[in-house]
Amino acid sequence: MKFTDLAPIAGTRRTADGYLVADVRTARTGIQVYAGHEVGKPELQVVKVYRPEDQVFDKASLGSYAHKPVTNDHPDVAVTADNWKALSVGQIGDEVARDGEFVRVPLVVMDGATIGDIEGGKRELSAGYTCDLAWEPGTTPEGETYDAIQKDIRINHVAIVQRGRAGSEARITEDTKQMARERIEAGYAKGQGPNTIALDIAGRVNRVTGRREGGLLGMTSQLARTVENARAALLSGDVEGMKHYLTLTRRDKRFDRQIAKAIREGKPLPADAVQKITGRLADRYVQLRAQTIARTETQSSVHAAKHEAYQQGLDRAGRDASMVTRRWRSVGDGRVRHTHQVLNAEEVTGMDLPFQSPSGAMMRFPGDTSLGAGAAEIIGCRCHVEYNFDFAEEYARSRGR
Repeated sequence: MKFTDLAPIAGTRRTADGYLVADVRTARTGIQVYAGHEVGKPELQVVKVYRPEDQVFDKASLGSYAHKPVTNDHPDVAVTADNWKALSVGQIGDEVARDGEFVRVPLVVMDGATIGDIEGGKRELSAGYTCDLAWEPGTTPEGETYDAIQKDIRINHVAIVQRGRAGSEARITEDTKQMARERIEAGYAKGQGPNTIALDIAGRVNRVTGRREGGLLGMTSQLARTVENARAALLSGDVEGMKHYLTLTRRDKRFDRQIAKAIREGKPLPADAVQKITGRLADRYVQLRAQTIARTETQSSVHAAKHEAYQQGLDRAGRDASMVTRRWRSVGDGRVRHTHQVLNAEEVTGMDLPFQSPSGAMMRFPGDTSLGAGAAEIIGCRCHVEYNFDFAEEYARSRGR
């Protein structure tokens, strides 16, 4: 049976010849939800298909990625030696490897028009493959129920697509972070605020197609699963799942009445309505992620500039940096992460000694990643640092004390 799977294209770069190369995360383990007609079961509204680790990362399955063609959208037929020249726009490399719950593959796109599409916002990669679908209901180790299992997965091609089943499911690579930083810098140079800049990062919704276009990134895997779970609940008529959807703060509340009616009647929603509802949820999650990145990068840049400015001031005045005391300050509300609650009021001496979080992360100032602090310490941080210079001690030392 033929299937497709989705992941974003991120961290791209151009070669000297103008080709576009990237390392991408493609097929993942876990449960994916299909309409019944997509898997040969038109009598079923929705089917949960399980992709276990032993199948996704099977040696033969991973080996089937190597040297397979890249296409622009999925062709109507399998790619073969007879039609490869007409359909292929690039190729997958042979260094295919497991990356957490995903498969990571290197690829090169060599067609100029397709490269233009990618740089214009067509940034998701969908694997086209065949597999045996075993109708063996069960429960995953995480406790999720499923209707069927994919076995003997074999890749035929990967396609560059506009948007797929559940949105983007990969973290941003360093190249994408750099592009985001450049957008942020350009935005502030134009006098734009974080929310406007976030739209440049996330992309804007095309009023004709209803799709978000031109962005740099997509959802995290956790957000994508939330969208996928909502889709499954709405399609299947799962009352508890639909009730949970109504608790999501980023949902489009214009659909609440329609969903509430479905809950009262215990019935699923039509597929076209579910597509609109989950599409809006995915769009809002992408925008949320972009806003978080824009604000985090902005705060990091502000704190870095403040630290550098203070250092330059000391240098110009010929003052001793050992007279400086830096004090960490949180905003003091209930949203402050635990590690920064502990750091609040902590003091260090000099300009180079870092603060050390209870997690072990070290930072010279909030948002500082130069010493290896990870996302858990950086994202959405609203803390700041107070700089104090001990003029009395400096004077005392100058008098020979």
